[in-house]
Amino acid sequence: MNEQIQLMIDWIEDNLKNRFSLNELSNYMGYSPYYCSFKFHQVTGISIRRYILLRRLFLSTEDLARKRKIIDVAFEYEYSSQEAYSRAFKTVFGINPREYQLSKLPVQSFVKLSINKDGEWYSMNISRKIEVERLRSVRSELFDKDVLNILNGQAMYEMFKENRLMEDSHYAPFNEAMCVNAATKQVFDREFINIRAAGHNESIENYIKKVISPLDNLFNKKYKCIVLWFGEDMFCQMNLLTILSYLEQSGYEGKVYLNCFREDDFKVSQTELRLGYYDSVYKDVLVNHKKPSNELLPVMYQAINIYLEMLKEDNEVIRYISKNKDLPLSELIKRLFALFPTVGYGDSQYMNLINKTK
Repeated sequence: MNEQIQLMIDWIEDNLKNRFSLNELSNYMGYSPYYCSFKFHQVTGISIRRYILLRRLFLSTEDLARKRKIIDVAFEYEYSSQEAYSRAFKTVFGINPREYQLSKLPVQSFVKLSINKDGEWYSMNISRKIEVERLRSVRSELFDKDVLNILNGQAMYEMFKENRLMEDSHYAPFNEAMCVNAATKQVFDREFINIRAAGHNESIENYIKKVISPLDNLFNKKYKCIVLWFGEDMFCQMNLLTILSYLEQSGYEGKVYLNCFREDDFKVSQTELRLGYYDSVYKDVLVNHKKPSNELLPVMYQAINIYLEMLKEDNEVIRYISKNKDLPLSELIKRLFALFPTVGYGDSQYMNLINKTK
């Protein structure tokens, strides 16, 4: 079955810039349109229509970045008008194509699905070193001792620190998963620690050792600049939102840069952030579980939509697990990693969802 779905994906990819017809796909595959749609959704967790929408819109961002005319991009991806394209673009990314073209703010990638990949983690050491060298040529001032790099997780922290990728600047990991369990209005205070520790079934002492103590430099030293290294998936973006909220709550006045990246290729999009509204967004989203009214970075806008969707009892990941729970556990988890990269969950989060469906 995986081979058949990969053939569908390959055919769709070859025809993304053509007028799409489910009948043409079904004729190519030799199955009925219903069968193609049903099996595609069963294996991938996404409908054919949604897959095509997201792939076209993501690929169109590359054309916009090359300063192509918006109307030409709209017609190339089979939209009936520039207005129809702009509406679809804003629904997914939170900004219109013109705003994106002017700002080139980071968006979540939606890459071609590969059903048959083995799901192994690839070493990114070389890619990271090359990308950091590129960043150094752009902003060398981010490599001195008055800069704090906050990295999403212990593994990334150890790799950066051991190799001194940012030279004399300081490093700190954020070892959390803010996309699960309850949060409190004040970040990193005693109530926050108690609630988060309980949510993770950790003792307060262990939580402090794992999450709070590694951030000692953030709490006790003054920096002219803080660089936030967070991936574009929902997991990382909710962690990022939490750190930004804390910076506002603590009255931080220095510069803040976001180095946003995709895990598989580590191409960094660097953006200088302006503090001022992230605390209210944090409270809306992570405390009150509602959509914020603020305009956001497209990558965070997308992540918030995924986060709120994942709070639902019948979210797309739960539905996928329910339909495929007869798979061996290792195979199911491998598929979840491959098919839902924009969610960004780790093993423990997926195991919790799997256990809920039993």
